[in-house]
Amino acid sequence: MHIESWQAAYRGLMPQDVLDNLSVDASAERWVRIITTGARSSRVLVAEHDGEISAWSSFGPARDVGAPATGELYAIYAHPDSWSSGIGHAILTAAEAELRDAGHLAAYLWVLEGNDRAVRFYERHEWAGDGALKVDERPGNVLREHRHVKTFAPE
Repeated sequence: MHIESWQAAYRGLMPQDVLDNLSVDASAERWVRIITTGARSSRVLVAEHDGEISAWSSFGPARDVGAPATGELYAIYAHPDSWSSGIGHAILTAAEAELRDAGHLAAYLWVLEGNDRAVRFYERHEWAGDGALKVDERPGNVLREHRHVKTFAPE
């Protein structure tokens, strides 16, 4: 699901050979490592539909020095077949609630430049760009990500 969502969401935004060469085995090994040895303060939520994973999110304490918030949404992905079904809304609002319940008054996330679908999704959920840019240079590929921040209303 993770790889299929990347391949659909980042088509045209990342080199196609990078997307074509994503490995299910490597992804599975990474997730086993994250789940079994990850920091206890980090969380992963999974949404299922008909016994299949349809979306997931991971979040926890901010990882960036000088971040504008104490919480961070590390990742959120929905299977392309689940796009516009409401599952993304459900998993995002659940992650936001857990961040707020953990004492984070605000959180931030990074979105790949050009991922207009994701930007619209986050803006509908009151995440706002704050002008910060992160550049990740990889061999044959430069990724530019923009930061979005949300302040949580107290319950």
